[in-house]
Amino acid sequence: EPEDTEYGSYGLDQCLDLVEDALAHGNGVAAPEGDDWLVGQGTALAMHDTAPPTEHRSTARLSVGADGNYHLAIGTCEFGNGTTTMHGQVAASVLETTMSRVRLIQSDTDRTGYDTGAFASTGTSVAANAVRFAAEALRERILDFASAHSGADRDVCRLNDDAVSCNGDSITLPELLAAAKAAGQQLEVVRKAHGAPRSVAFNVQGFRVAVHRVTGEISVLQSVHAADAGTVINPMQLRAQIEGSVAQAVGWALYERMVFDEEGRVVNPTLRNYRIPTYADTPRTEVYFANTHDAVGPLGAKGMGECPINPVAGALANAIADATGVRFRDLPFTPDRIYRRIFERHVV
Repeated sequence: EPEDTEYGSYGLDQCLDLVEDALAHGNGVAAPEGDDWLVGQGTALAMHDTAPPTEHRSTARLSVGADGNYHLAIGTCEFGNGTTTMHGQVAASVLETTMSRVRLIQSDTDRTGYDTGAFASTGTSVAANAVRFAAEALRERILDFASAHSGADRDVCRLNDDAVSCNGDSITLPELLAAAKAAGQQLEVVRKAHGAPRSVAFNVQGFRVAVHRVTGEISVLQSVHAADAGTVINPMQLRAQIEGSVAQAVGWALYERMVFDEEGRVVNPTLRNYRIPTYADTPRTEVYFANTHDAVGPLGAKGMGECPINPVAGALANAIADATGVRFRDLPFTPDRIYRRIFERHVV
């Protein structure tokens, strides 16, 4: 067992209950007509460390700009999963402002600190923690200087969007920055975060399926996913991440098969012969979140990069076994690979 992994929050029980309740409630989708359709449901779960077992690290630089905005520089890259948005949200939340006042520079080795890479959920669990540490440190520096500059007690100073309020008096961030420079102080900080300690994320997938006992055709009637991502910083973004993960995993489990010849060459190297699911093939997935707050991640959040993909194939296998009484252990579950055993059990 890794010594740097801890349960920063535990929501697996909630995820199991959410999926079970959703499947029991149903979604109103019935199996196709006919006596040859066998209906079953299955569930599977997965656990995923929120960072890889490496010395993953990230550096965030955050400062007050003369334009009255906060300037954040961080090395992690954005590749479509919303890291940029989430980093801006973390900084804005800590600094009591809006994302429109956070100017972000990323993935530029001339202008940002080192980042090991935005893989294995570390855009949240490591890089966003660096952003949080930097934002907290900058907040304290701003309030300390504002207190000294205004003569007000530190306890009555508050950040307020683009200004600092001290006992009712307000000073804008550009004015405060100019005063700090005149006093020989900088309103800029650099903070690092590392991949240890690591927390654990949980995912549960459930399916209700219909399987044709003669042809082996599979129809997904209901798809449900529950995730323990700690405090969800961006629900819409995470919901899309999960929906995309389920869609990709359904492709692996039901359609995609790479075929090799006896010399190891791929014989279906194009999409003409390598089937991937279309939008019409992808089931609508109901997405639910456990209500937890992680002790390790930024603002109570846990990374949810590739985690949702993990339990999908297992849940489909369990649903097919429940419907047919036959256990299949090789992917993909295409009709030509499964129909014979089902036919022999139910028809012959």
